[in-house]
Amino acid sequence: MKRVFRLLPVVALLTPLLACSATNASDNPDAVKKAFKARFPDREVVSVAESPVKNLFEVVIKGQNRGRDVYSVVYSDAKADYLLVGDLIDAKARNSLTEARMEKLNKVSIDVSTLPLNKAIKDVRGNGSRQLVVFSDPDCPFCKQLERESIAKLDNVTVYTFLLPLAQLHPDAERKSRAIWCSENPAKTWAGFMREGKALPDKVQCDAPIAEVAALAEKFGISGTPALIFANGDLVPGAIPAEEIEKRLSAKK
Repeated sequence: MKRVFRLLPVVALLTPLLACSATNASDNPDAVKKAFKARFPDREVVSVAESPVKNLFEVVIKGQNRGRDVYSVVYSDAKADYLLVGDLIDAKARNSLTEARMEKLNKVSIDVSTLPLNKAIKDVRGNGSRQLVVFSDPDCPFCKQLERESIAKLDNVTVYTFLLPLAQLHPDAERKSRAIWCSENPAKTWAGFMREGKALPDKVQCDAPIAEVAALAEKFGISGTPALIFANGDLVPGAIPAEEIEKRLSAKK
C-alpha cells in the first residue's frame, strides 16, 4: 500500500532545519557527507546532494533487508546537526519527492520469462496479449481492493497470480490459498472469492506450491502484498489504480 503523506507535520519539521542552518562556503555535498559520517559513523552514506530546499541536503544511506541492499533517504543541514526523516513534498505538484527518489534507488527489475508461471493462477482476458504478474494474499484487504477496482477492469491481458499467504498477518490465508489452488477452476474460484466474497470449496486436497512461491518472493525481496510485476521488469507494490496499470502494461522494456 502506498503511504499517506501528511503535509503539515513535514512542514513543521522543516521549519527548525531552515531556521537553524547557516550558509557558508563549506556547505557543499562533500562537506555535508563528511559531517554526516562523523556524526553517524555506523551508517553507510552512498551519496549527498542538494535538495530543492535551500540549505537542506539529501543523504542516501545503504542498508540490508533479507540479504539485499536497500536504500533510504534522509535530509540534513550542512553540519548534520538536524535531520528530517520523512517525506519532502512538492506542494505544487502534490507528490512526494522522497518516495520517487527511493523508488528509483530501490528499483528491482525482474525478467518475467524466468518466473515459474506454472505455479501461478492463470487468467486470460480477451486476446491475452499483455502480461501481468501479481503476488497476492487471499486475506489481504488491499489485494481484494486491487482485484475489484483494478484487475477486474483489465482486458487483453494474461494475469498470473502467485499465492503468497502472509501467515504472520493472516493465519487462515494459507488454508484459503490451498483451497483456491486445488479447486476445479482456480482462476474462477480466485476471482469469485476476491471480488464477490464467494465461499471456497471445502476439503480440497492437492500439492499447492505455497512454499515455492514464498521462496520466490523472498528471492526478489517481496515481503508484502499485493506486488505487481510488469513485462518490462518493473516491480510495483500496492493496490495501484487501473489507469496506472494500463499505463505500465504499455511501457517498453
